[in-house]
Amino acid sequence: MFKFKELSKPTQLCVIWIGLMMFLAIFGSLLPFEHWTFVYEDALGVTPFSPGHILGTDNNGYDLLSSVIAGTRMSIFIAITAVGLGGLVGSALGITAAFVRGKIDLVLSTAFNVGLAIPNLVLALALVSVLATNVDMTNPVPIWRRVTVLVISLTIVLIPILGRIARGATLTWSGREFVTAARSMGMRDMQIIRKHIVPNVLPALIAVAFLAFGVVIIAEASLSLLGVGIPDGGSWGGMIARGRNDLEYSPHVLYIPVIFLAITVISTNHIGEVLRSKLDSREAKV
Repeated sequence: MFKFKELSKPTQLCVIWIGLMMFLAIFGSLLPFEHWTFVYEDALGVTPFSPGHILGTDNNGYDLLSSVIAGTRMSIFIAITAVGLGGLVGSALGITAAFVRGKIDLVLSTAFNVGLAIPNLVLALALVSVLATNVDMTNPVPIWRRVTVLVISLTIVLIPILGRIARGATLTWSGREFVTAARSMGMRDMQIIRKHIVPNVLPALIAVAFLAFGVVIIAEASLSLLGVGIPDGGSWGGMIARGRNDLEYSPHVLYIPVIFLAITVISTNHIGEVLRSKLDSREAKV
């Protein structure tokens, strides 16, 4: 268990930032701000720290603070859902492959290697382009469908990554003395997995999940820049895609979502590295 006061200053700042982003994602809609699609016709492209607009507005009159809050909610939701589903499926497959071994391990390991051989962004782009594109160009794709396809696509991308890590960690722990002792006592495989394997593999998966969190956020932003993500500035990636058109006259429209995205990814990566270093020191003592 980590105590906040014992963490380094950079780690404390990262934890505070992630906590702030989670607060905005959960309670942002309750804050006293207009909806992010509200147009301020008398304040087009105003700069940050203008009266009534802390982060300014874009050239369409959208308040950037409201847009950032809405984008935080969407980006965090996509990241948490994709990492959560990818972690559940990937860890289940990885633990099964390492514990059962044999042909099941061969098939799953091959599937993991094939998935890892395909660049993440290319795979996600292909899936989103096929599943979230209408043949009839007059009917736009509903937002819920784009979000669903994005989550499914990014989950598929994460499964081989997290599955291979779960398999490697399971191979390490399944050879320990306490697992051998549990088998000699007649404990069933499911009991061994539940009581001895999962509790020891879970910390490694949590550490990697923080790193995967940043990967998903960047992937979503990249897909939005390519035109297959969340449209109309509904996420950080959507804000960046929309803000690039205002770069010459209103550069803050692009820089603000980029800053939020960058700090969030740096924070999750740092926390993941801290957890992994703590995990390595813990395993060295076992």
